[in-house]
Amino acid sequence: MLFNQVINLVLETHASNDVGDTVTTQVRRKVFADKQSVRQSEYYQAGATGMRPELMFVIRAIDYKGEPKIEHGGKQYTITRTYCTKSEFVELVCQGVVNNG
Repeated sequence: MLFNQVINLVLETHASNDVGDTVTTQVRRKVFADKQSVRQSEYYQAGATGMRPELMFVIRAIDYKGEPKIEHGGKQYTITRTYCTKSEFVELVCQGVVNNG
């Protein structure tokens, strides 16, 4: 595996400001990843439930803290599935975020 891609793991925190409005802040952490294609079987199985996995990144398990989103190439993605391999890696299957959803 080549860990030659830099991705940002994105964690969203929610807090109230002085007037009681909820403010969302995104905290980003850079990690190195190996970009891979989504498996064909996973793509079609997910498509049957309305999901559209686009990318898969493999990172070191020690780097992943449960973040729900990533950024790569100027685009934000939601992590739809994680899979811990038998070694020290985690696969992050991602689909694009639409309208900050």
